[in-house]
Amino acid sequence: FQAQYFKVADNNITSHLSVHLRLYSQATFQHQYPFCWRSDTPLIYRAVPSWFVRVEDFKDKLLKNNAQTYWVPEFAKEKRFANWLSDARDWAISRNRYWGNPIPLWVSDDYQEVVCVGSIEELKQLSGVQDISDLHKEFVDEITIPSKQGKGVLRRVSEVFDCWFESGSMPYAQVHYPYERKEEFEQNFPADFIAEGIDQTRGWFYTLLVISTALFDKPPFKNLITNGLVLAADGQKMSKRKKNYPDPSEIIGKYGADSIRLYLITSPAVRGDALKFNEAGVRDIIKDAFLPWYNAMKFLTQNIEKWEKEQGKSFVYKEMTTYAGTNIMDRWVLSSIQSLVKFVYGEMAQYKLYTVLPRLVKFIDTLCNWYVRLNRKRLRGETSADDCLLTLNTLYNVLFAMIRLSSPFIPFLTESMYLRLKKYLAPAVRDTTEYASIHFLSIPDVNEKLIDTKIEQLVAVMQKVILLGRVIRDRKKISLRHPLKELVIVVDNYEEISQAIVEVKSYIEEELNVKKILLTKDKKDYGIELKAKANFAVLALKAKDKMKVLSAAIDKLNDTQVQELLVSGKLVLEGVELTPEDIKISPKCDATKFSQYEVDFDENVTVLLDVSPDEEMLNEGILRDIVNRIQRLRKEFKIVPTDDIVVYYRVQPEMSKLIDRVNKTVEFIDSSIKKPFKPFDSSLKLTSTCKTFDVSVDFFFNLFQASNN
Repeated sequence: FQAQYFKVADNNITSHLSVHLRLYSQATFQHQYPFCWRSDTPLIYRAVPSWFVRVEDFKDKLLKNNAQTYWVPEFAKEKRFANWLSDARDWAISRNRYWGNPIPLWVSDDYQEVVCVGSIEELKQLSGVQDISDLHKEFVDEITIPSKQGKGVLRRVSEVFDCWFESGSMPYAQVHYPYERKEEFEQNFPADFIAEGIDQTRGWFYTLLVISTALFDKPPFKNLITNGLVLAADGQKMSKRKKNYPDPSEIIGKYGADSIRLYLITSPAVRGDALKFNEAGVRDIIKDAFLPWYNAMKFLTQNIEKWEKEQGKSFVYKEMTTYAGTNIMDRWVLSSIQSLVKFVYGEMAQYKLYTVLPRLVKFIDTLCNWYVRLNRKRLRGETSADDCLLTLNTLYNVLFAMIRLSSPFIPFLTESMYLRLKKYLAPAVRDTTEYASIHFLSIPDVNEKLIDTKIEQLVAVMQKVILLGRVIRDRKKISLRHPLKELVIVVDNYEEISQAIVEVKSYIEEELNVKKILLTKDKKDYGIELKAKANFAVLALKAKDKMKVLSAAIDKLNDTQVQELLVSGKLVLEGVELTPEDIKISPKCDATKFSQYEVDFDENVTVLLDVSPDEEMLNEGILRDIVNRIQRLRKEFKIVPTDDIVVYYRVQPEMSKLIDRVNKTVEFIDSSIKKPFKPFDSSLKLTSTCKTFDVSVDFFFNLFQASNN
């Protein structure tokens, strides 16, 4: 079979063995196979002589030193790496290549005399060659060492080091230890922190530990973060040959580097799991995080400019070390940002990047969709000038802390936002070198004085109530602009909440558009019981062949049993231990007595919303619809709040009931849109076009120029 291509020889060898009755078995297995990365042709493994490090002799020391390190995620250390160390074999450190670091072994022809050279100076002394400045293979291979055992001359072995031996030597090689900076190295070894992909458990992490254990019997690092692999969208490895991934330059050009960075560090990859890269995920970062955050900053600066125009003076940010106001939402958002700062410090100290970034992104949603949304009137100055100033300063405080906290992770967007906010800092501060860039500033320290966990818990209850109310409205297809008569809130911790809920009552009323709120602790007063259904998607693996019987048993659970499961976190049923995730819980109301209520539930909060129709409520809903359509028209014509306009209306047909409702509530609409609202007169000469909604109401805008006003 000499000179035959090895893949061709496979069949010939098999046939030869079969003819001579030497063939034991023939089969085909599907498995990964090595290909040459240059020619893309199959490779063959063959055994060659190698030089080894006796790793098995100090395997116990490797396990001991690994136990002294801290890894994120922990399973990579305790399972993957520790298992690899337990089964470690002697390490083949030589390679039969031309390019590489020459192994510094000089041997006799019979390999009985071996000299390991430790430095250039030692090589000069042993060889007698003084002009040694280049340690590449082509130079050192010519150097010989006289034998001390009468074996002629010793020559360097032909092999070079495995490149992983060089990588594992990095801590020492980078400072030329022990020949230079010896004291500096010893003061800084082991390293505080390293990071690499999870595939390095058998690569760099391993070689680092082997060499440091062999040399010093200590680990080479204290803390380690390992990330999972980033795969193509189809789950395969990214391949230049297959081109199964989008061009990184195009993605950066389209979405920006910040969005890609945040997408990656909020993904499973930072927990050591694989990530299937999806361009839509990068786009969602912009849509769900960056745009709302940027819009909150833009809303702040617009209202600061409005306040400055109305007050005739400049807004200057004052850092809030304490809060002198009484508004609960201000106290809540200031407490929340400080709790976030505290959380980031704690988690980053443990290198848990995967918990920090999701919490930062969640806070962006909290800030935009709760604080800004619920305080729009205050930010616009519709309460009072002093209250407006306090609210603007509060929002500035939170945004400023937020961009400082996020700047290491989102460097470009935070710098852009900072430069827009910087002009509102006091001149003595903003003109200093420290404040020239967001990246010159440290992340903020925690201010414990502003943290109030009770207020955070209270607002969490308020948020649950509002979200449950919105769910009920969506389910019944009732617009938020249509007011409802009553909302009943049932809470488990009634004594703690009952007094405090008064402080957020106005926000709940406004957000859910209800006229009356009632708080109670007794569900039985409204005939409410919790019912359970099997969560098949979760329970199927646990229940297996008992699924049908278990599902029927879950359907029969009474309110007391469901409550027991929620409180204790477990319930044994049909020999299977259930957790709250195994079931879907829904509240049921006594329909015979309380048919006007629609009910929903979330953990310790149950809400009942009176959805019965009411003529007066319907009328008010129509008026809110009118206001909403005017505001939409404003946006369409790009009219800002400071523009002077008059809105004219015309109702058709003129004898409809709607004309009476509109005419009687002109004052309400005036106060809502903050501009004159007048009946249309055909004799008017207007510059703008008409806009019709629902074929019943026409609106006209007349925008005045400042010189003619």
